[in-house]
Amino acid sequence: MKYRSEVGLADFTTWKVGGPAEHFAEPENLEQLQLLLHWAQAEGQQLQLIGAGSNLLISDQGLPGLVICTRRLQGAQLDPATGVVVAQAGEPIPTLARRAAKAGLGGLEWSVGIPGTVGGAVVMNAGAQGGCLADCLLDVTLIDPAGGEAFVLPAEALAYGYRHSRLQAETWVVLSARFQLQPGESPAAVGARTSANLQSRTSSQPYQLPSCGSVFRNPEPLKAGKLIESLGLKGYQIGGAQVSTQHANFIVNTGGAQAAHMDALIRHVQAEVEKAHGLRLHPEVMRLGPFA
Repeated sequence: MKYRSEVGLADFTTWKVGGPAEHFAEPENLEQLQLLLHWAQAEGQQLQLIGAGSNLLISDQGLPGLVICTRRLQGAQLDPATGVVVAQAGEPIPTLARRAAKAGLGGLEWSVGIPGTVGGAVVMNAGAQGGCLADCLLDVTLIDPAGGEAFVLPAEALAYGYRHSRLQAETWVVLSARFQLQPGESPAAVGARTSANLQSRTSSQPYQLPSCGSVFRNPEPLKAGKLIESLGLKGYQIGGAQVSTQHANFIVNTGGAQAAHMDALIRHVQAEVEKAHGLRLHPEVMRLGPFA
């Protein structure tokens, strides 16, 4: 399995920022992934997995070692009779939601507007529109880079919480996930709910500019976007990074932004909210690499 060196990562994130990977590869099957993991382990390379790059802020300095992008590891099997769905790590969440709807399987309608992959959603417990991935997850097939063997863990063993899972602290690599959806529904009805959720998101969120989705977790029962908007921060800008004028919990790349601009704006919003409301907003987005 070949890898490339000094590959810019901006094209592999939805924010369109980030420096180069020292080494970079996009495996197309499990065998290639295992070869890459074995090589990284044997060579003592740092290892980083990314999917669709929709929840990542990668440093302008880039990432050392080997970066593996799983977005080519696609595929899903849906059983309309039982509602069981098995999806590969690189399968796009919107694609899976649409396929489930066409099969008359309910339970993923909330996910159609999430610009991520199954692997990333499993790790982050992605959620929207009142639903989250943990609600329908049965188990996950993982691989340990140190040993190279695949194993299965049930959802109950992954310590799921709000935008949290045990996988965020582990080195395991997600290979696939198995879901239990609701069989026997009308494809038209599930499709209508799915489309309505997408319309709700696209009409209220800034999809016309590069973003990472929601930047901050909601400090329930409060909403991060409302707190930020109440301080008049919509439109506030540092370099090419701007608090969206459409939805205050989005930071968009208006053109030419750097990761340092995104990082500085995140910290500024946190400081302003903490000063005004006495609470610290916690980012959903994961920072990778060095930041000042």
